[in-house]
Amino acid sequence: MKEQTDVLVIGGSAAGLVAAMTAKSVHKDKKVVMIRREDKVMIPCGIPYIFGSLESSDANILPDQGLINLGVEIKLDNVISIDPILKKVSTEKGLEISYDKLILTTGSEPSKPEWLKGRNLENVFTIPKNKVYLDTLVQQLKTFKKVVVVGAGFIGVEVSDEINKRGIEVTLVEKQPHILALAFDQEIAIDAENVLKSRGVIVTTGVGIKEIQGEKKVSSVLLDNGEVIKTDAVILSIGYLPNAELAKKTGIHINDKGFIIVDEYLRTNLKDIYAAGDCAEKRDFATNRITTTMLASTACAEARVAALNLYKLSTIRKFKGTIGIYSTSIGEYAYGVAGLTEEAANKENFSYEAASFSGIDRHPGKLNQPHKQMVKLIVAKESGRVLGGSVIGGSSAGELINVIGFVIQAGMTVNDLLVSQIGTQPMLTASPAAYPLIKAAEAISKKL
Repeated sequence: MKEQTDVLVIGGSAAGLVAAMTAKSVHKDKKVVMIRREDKVMIPCGIPYIFGSLESSDANILPDQGLINLGVEIKLDNVISIDPILKKVSTEKGLEISYDKLILTTGSEPSKPEWLKGRNLENVFTIPKNKVYLDTLVQQLKTFKKVVVVGAGFIGVEVSDEINKRGIEVTLVEKQPHILALAFDQEIAIDAENVLKSRGVIVTTGVGIKEIQGEKKVSSVLLDNGEVIKTDAVILSIGYLPNAELAKKTGIHINDKGFIIVDEYLRTNLKDIYAAGDCAEKRDFATNRITTTMLASTACAEARVAALNLYKLSTIRKFKGTIGIYSTSIGEYAYGVAGLTEEAANKENFSYEAASFSGIDRHPGKLNQPHKQMVKLIVAKESGRVLGGSVIGGSSAGELINVIGFVIQAGMTVNDLLVSQIGTQPMLTASPAAYPLIKAAEAISKKL
């Protein structure tokens, strides 16, 4: 069966959703079709919470209604080949769709490295964005008393904390010195690690996993230092790999890390084919180096840029690099980071100053469930430009780190922050006289 469309989006997660909605919203006269494999698409960042805080994975679904209301056509199928010359794709169900513009948003898959002995034993799991797989894992958790989670990035930490809420003994293993060590400076990583430990998660850092042991099922894990941890299951959270095989088969250029090579408008080397999200190459905002950052927020920004530039390039609508804005929540505490950490600034040989300020996110400090709020800024010495920032706080930390992300992207300096106007309210924010973001800028200004 043959069909035709103006814009074809392959993939239906965050990037695919935004690409299709933006394409249809901006190019109203164009037909937009999305092809995806999953009937129900998971909200990527909400996946860890289906193991504890959410009643079921049904509460963590990206809604289709927005797509449907705009007039985007959704097809449940799998694209098996792309013909970039004739501009058509073929699917598993025998469908052939011709397109004018094509956006690849094929996402990523969890890493399950071949060197890891025992990786295919029963009760060894990963965390894919697949509802059927994850529902099975949730059901099987009911039969486990002990679980080992390998990898203490954001997914590993959040999954460990959520499974711990079920009364299961959780051991989190991380080869870095501290949890979240690749995202945060040491003092913030240590703070998060102490909070996680206080909630009952057993944290083992500074040592990697050597082998998963067992006959047919997992019985234990062997660490690099010789320690053996008995367990009923292992959850591997050791990164994700770009899903770029379809692009590679098509003749689209792939970089040495496996990502689809794109320009600042998200165009590939093949005419009228774009790529966005986890499958697409990214460059760091500060250094312009290739980075392996995979974030739903970054994916959505890329998808908008790709869709906006399908039919007419705009020099003000281009992707300028990945800032890397992360946040997570552990109990009552929230942690956020944007841009460069001190470790990253040192590694790249930036000349910088760093300073922090700790305050309270309410004023007066006993009003409306106050929480400590700490802001740390990294600033270039010569220009005063903000290169990065970190936040520890309560629930408001997530939005505060987004503000710091805006500051970085806008190229604002310490002096810009010092004269910035802010809105404060006793029940909602810190005092205008002691607003941590401004006070951190003040502390750096004195150093400069």
